[in-house]
Amino acid sequence: MSQITSALRIGDRWDHAPKAVRWVALLLLVAFAYYLPYLNILPFAYVRTDLTSSGSDWASVLFLVVVYMIVAVGLNVVIGLAGLLDLGYVGFYALGAYSIALFGSPSSPVTQLIADRFGLSEGWAVPFAFCIPIAILMALVAGVILGAPTLRLRGDYLAIVTLGFGEIIRITARNVDGVTGGAAGITNVPTPPGPEIDGRAFFNTIDAERWYWLALTILILIIFLARRLENSRVGRAWLAIREDEDAAAVMGVAGFKFKLWAFAIGASLGGLAGLLFGSKQQYVEPNAFMVQLSFLFVAMVVIGGSGNIVGALLGAFLLTYLPERFREFVDWRPFAFGVAMVAVMVLRPQGLVPSRRRAREFEDRKQEAEEAAADV
Repeated sequence: MSQITSALRIGDRWDHAPKAVRWVALLLLVAFAYYLPYLNILPFAYVRTDLTSSGSDWASVLFLVVVYMIVAVGLNVVIGLAGLLDLGYVGFYALGAYSIALFGSPSSPVTQLIADRFGLSEGWAVPFAFCIPIAILMALVAGVILGAPTLRLRGDYLAIVTLGFGEIIRITARNVDGVTGGAAGITNVPTPPGPEIDGRAFFNTIDAERWYWLALTILILIIFLARRLENSRVGRAWLAIREDEDAAAVMGVAGFKFKLWAFAIGASLGGLAGLLFGSKQQYVEPNAFMVQLSFLFVAMVVIGGSGNIVGALLGAFLLTYLPERFREFVDWRPFAFGVAMVAVMVLRPQGLVPSRRRAREFEDRKQEAEEAAADV
């Protein structure tokens, strides 16, 4: 029995399991996820005994894993569901981070300009709660502005245009000193409000597990909404466009409109992930959004399983956690990453955890190839 058939049967068993069993399994999984910051033991974590030793803080690694999972879910909408190859997704991620820095930091040139213009008190900034819709809106508008003229392109042409967009955002942030702070970046990025504990803010740079719990809660909400969207009329339209845009158009699917929706929704999730990243770091600078990060985001979705939320989450986890876990082999990291990519594409071209629809497509193609070989 092939690996693809096994994956299909596992998915079918899950769907046919009693509803109570599925709910209990999901609740146990969520409880385990919230407990993970306390599981700072090998082989799970790269152990760090104090703040000055080498290695990475386990809770901080978990936070970055969850942020990248949010990115993967958003990019899965664009690539996995709508079939649009976006190589500039880091641009939306950067916009989310810069939006909270520009409007939420008292050190930002934008907030200083607004305070001077309207006679506000020194150190004025937009409250954190209002920065959230600003970040989402900025990323969404950028997605619409980018998508409106470019989504009529297909394949490699669309990938090249989106790749340029990601670089434009980074280069602009580096060169416009009077707005973004230039290469020096912006400091004093705000954090979510909360009570003080032991003289420290609730969300601080030391107690990273609180950031992880916040990001995990947001991720769970996003997964719920993404699943609902995938099974809706919009999700079915995306799948039709991904399989054959011309055939979908003949059947009455407005391809451009639904692709623009996918781009806007994916951009919004990228902006939200960037906001969490910028707020946790409390510092935003352009070198944190290099083009290599876009390639990593795409690899998360493709390796995990394009079109499947679980696969995208797994890909994000592996490509974020493993480099931190084996930090002592940092010099070999690019080589190991390349070997892993080649191995996955050869052995599991459909991804580690593909969607059942995509797994069946690969199974059908495999059978067709075997039948053609037998006829020869």
